[in-house]
Amino acid sequence: MPESAPRIRIATRSSQLALWQSNHVAELIRRTAPDCRVELVEVSTQGDQDRTSTLASMGGQGVFTKEVQAAVLDGRADVAVHSLKDLPTLPVDGLVLAAVPQRASALDALILPVSREPTQQSEAGGGSADVSLLDELPDGAKIGTGSPRRQAQLRHFRNDLDVLQIRGNVETRLARLDAGEYDAIVLAEAGLGRLNFGHRISMPLVPPVMLGAVGQGAIGVECRADDAAVCGTISRMSDPGTFLAVRAERSLMRELEAGCHAPVGVRSEINGTELRLDSVVLSLDGEIRIVASDAGVTASPEELGKRVAGLLCAEGAEALLRPHT
Repeated sequence: MPESAPRIRIATRSSQLALWQSNHVAELIRRTAPDCRVELVEVSTQGDQDRTSTLASMGGQGVFTKEVQAAVLDGRADVAVHSLKDLPTLPVDGLVLAAVPQRASALDALILPVSREPTQQSEAGGGSADVSLLDELPDGAKIGTGSPRRQAQLRHFRNDLDVLQIRGNVETRLARLDAGEYDAIVLAEAGLGRLNFGHRISMPLVPPVMLGAVGQGAIGVECRADDAAVCGTISRMSDPGTFLAVRAERSLMRELEAGCHAPVGVRSEINGTELRLDSVVLSLDGEIRIVASDAGVTASPEELGKRVAGLLCAEGAEALLRPHT
């Protein structure tokens, strides 16, 4: 392609999952704008540099996104690619969420060590929660996850579990599991599939046992708000249904004033012109669990998110989230 061809530079983290997502976006750009040259600009974030501290101790919000966004704002890149569940819901001046491609699975998954063959496996996306493998774990089993949302939901289901922190990329976490540090770990089904580790899924964790994070399984693509040409190109790759669903989810999180790592779970579903949103807020110890659901027309996803947030707050969700605001 000639050097004079339009160029779009993608700012991305350098983890294997982030690079998969950015290369996926690059391919979507090439399909919708074949005259564009696409380049990746790798950026190291606070969350990448510190692999031992808890995300909450680092401030929680933006630890995987701020530096990537800065690369777009200062002109080193033209767009930023994020795991949408990591992107804070409050907009950054000068940037706009221009596209959300088709979503992968929004479920979490239970992973057992390779040395243990599960007695039963359930199909992803099942209509009800098959909790057999969780039931079979011994009393006090060590479960690794760094997410307060996952931790709280696991503790609500089984308060005897020893839910422990775990950090690192997917390969590192699987290696620590197989080395015997944990009896099981919980990871996002989408990330496992994207990195060809889908065979390691012992059981998808489906609602009501566990609801996913806001934006889970989706990729967010930001660009400069004043760059009409790039925004126009990027918007072509967006999946309308996915964008509607995550707009409702992010509106709920924004209304709750909760951070990306607060114990808030969601599930959204589109049926024709109706969008349904289910949500849960828990105390960190899992003892208190507040649920709310509502549905509305797809033309007003933000209003639906606000309504469900209001229902949660009416039941006391604010008191549970105050430490995370």
